[in-house]
Amino acid sequence: MSFDTLELHERAVRTPSHEDVGEMRDLLVETLDAAGASPEVDDAGNVVATRNPDGHDAPGVARDAAESPHLVLNTHIDTVPPHVPFERRESPPAADESIDGSRDSGGDTGDVVCGRGACDAKGPLAALVAAFLGTDPKEGRLTLAITPDEETVQTGAAALAGSLDADGYIVGEPTGLDVCTTARGQFEGSVTIRGASAHAATPESGANAIRAAAPVLQAMETYGQERGPDEHDDLGRPTLTPTLIEGGEVVNQVPAECRITFDRRSVPPETAPEFRAGLEAHLSQWTPTGMDLRVSLVDKETPFLEAFATDTDDPLVTAMADASGGDVRPFGAATEASFFAEHAPTVVFGPGDLADDAGAVAHSEREYVRRSEVERAAEAVGDALAALLS
Repeated sequence: MSFDTLELHERAVRTPSHEDVGEMRDLLVETLDAAGASPEVDDAGNVVATRNPDGHDAPGVARDAAESPHLVLNTHIDTVPPHVPFERRESPPAADESIDGSRDSGGDTGDVVCGRGACDAKGPLAALVAAFLGTDPKEGRLTLAITPDEETVQTGAAALAGSLDADGYIVGEPTGLDVCTTARGQFEGSVTIRGASAHAATPESGANAIRAAAPVLQAMETYGQERGPDEHDDLGRPTLTPTLIEGGEVVNQVPAECRITFDRRSVPPETAPEFRAGLEAHLSQWTPTGMDLRVSLVDKETPFLEAFATDTDDPLVTAMADASGGDVRPFGAATEASFFAEHAPTVVFGPGDLADDAGAVAHSEREYVRRSEVERAAEAVGDALAALLS
């Protein structure tokens, strides 16, 4: 079987997938087909392939109840905009440096690959594909399941979650080769305050919704102390951040409505419905008499990314930590791993970093990853799979 991890990584970073993943998905399917992996693309746009002790198998084959374990490798092929061109260089970009592709001469020097998706998540993708193709399970099954829309609506992962009947998931994201067993959830929503409009010359005849926002915003600051989950051992306290405020229509009218948009980063065991109900009850106590307050979460086709925590003593965690030599720690962002952790032990792992000492890396104009780290990630996942599937 001929497969070059770094060649796939370079081709992937050169392939834009910030607006449409079609070309990137074709590259992945072509790569897996060439290696004899028989990938399929499901109705949600996921690329799925499976290996079992008898060789490759179709991804839709039902699992034999006596067959164990079944492990899944997952990451995504979409990226955030804008596209950042491929470059290869000796050292990471500076904090204020943008990548324009001018250094890319097609040469073969430099350990650093820059470009959109270099670390999030085409570096992890290349590593997981290499580990998948390089693993010959002695028992159980190994599935590669690559999603198309992690950065936006997560319909791919939502379709996969619960249908793969897996015993463990390794989710590829930039973790600096650390093994991440916990992550915060992310809920988005708004607080709507409704009063009554009136002429600004007689404000006492109305109910000013913007004025009512002041005590409500103060109450949002106290929500964590009075309600919600306690501080998590690994993730700390949840956060509740007002991010946008809107209200009023014209300058000479008392505003009848004000809306505060918020971002919630949750910790276990908080769920989205519990949070919405708790926040509304808390804020309603601070709403002036005669006014109405409602908390709503944004409408989503898929579930919210809930916080999760995998037992650090789980064999999957132990195998990954032994193979990588990395720390066991929380992940710094919300991730599709949330969908899978509801069903089986889940770790987040991969080359690259969300941020370095100079600033943001993933999602930034200076996104990069080290080629050597991509190779080490592939080796670590491969070694862990060998230990777990032998």
